[in-house]
Amino acid sequence: MGISLNEINMYKNFDELAQDILEMAQEFFPGKLLFLSNFSNNKQIILKLSDKDTDISLSEGMSIELNQTVCNKIDFKQNKPLMIEDVKNEPALVDLRDMLEEANIHSYVGVPITVGTGEAFGTLCAVHHHESEFSNKSVKMLQRIARMFSYYLELERLAFRDSLTGLYNRYFLYKYFDHDSVKDGAIFFLDLDGFKTINDKYGHEKGDLILKETASRLELFLKQQQTGYAVRLGGDEFIVVIEDVTSKEILIEVSKSILTLLSTWDKNMHESQLSVSIGIDTYTSKEKVDVNSLLKNADQALYRAKSKGKNRYQFFS
Repeated sequence: MGISLNEINMYKNFDELAQDILEMAQEFFPGKLLFLSNFSNNKQIILKLSDKDTDISLSEGMSIELNQTVCNKIDFKQNKPLMIEDVKNEPALVDLRDMLEEANIHSYVGVPITVGTGEAFGTLCAVHHHESEFSNKSVKMLQRIARMFSYYLELERLAFRDSLTGLYNRYFLYKYFDHDSVKDGAIFFLDLDGFKTINDKYGHEKGDLILKETASRLELFLKQQQTGYAVRLGGDEFIVVIEDVTSKEILIEVSKSILTLLSTWDKNMHESQLSVSIGIDTYTSKEKVDVNSLLKNADQALYRAKSKGKNRYQFFS
């Protein structure tokens, strides 16, 4: 699971450290524009620039389709830098050349920033409006600086993640609703039907695998939806937050999709009647969200779903 902007906004001293990273990097790339970026939802977001007054058309907060960026051509699997000393003479950039010309970028070096077991966070890059030569020593230093930054990211990330599934944890959920920028939305309180039977019959190791698979399915689903995030509260309880949606019709479709997603298992799990029940409550940005009340309401709706036969959803009324 990558790191979203919502999560980054909660990190301690992120802006200050990002600025320090760029200043360190600029010592090895004098005269170049340095920037730090994040990959999220198939987009590249420019988080921080070393200089806001520049001939290059980049700005903090700018969002670019990932497949239309040079950074997308970096080899994250091999953790290799990408050096382009003259954009005009680089065959691999034919599809991006016009866009780079428009941005006034004529040379580029970028290194990957990864977290966890190699997930892409984004990039640390240097660009210039003229052709440039990059020394191996300078590029290696850029890699070291990026690696230092990734250590910081990983430490911050651990505070907001569930250790078993990698999903967000309860702490993240509360911090998220502490922010003033919360939009209208809904929470789905999920509880796995039949999970205790799985644990009793097959052991906790099998139970942990079910929890990890549940998390993986929810992550993939939300990635396809391009909205919201998932939280593991504990045990077999999960929260799905859908942002910027309050239409009951849409929320019903989301509920049906989650029911299908988490009610299809292999034969052994099917025999144990493993499925999911869902309680739903909505919130608005017009007033401060009380997370405890929101969870309580969704939990009550979940209880009604369970009492009506499980493997279904209920709204809090």
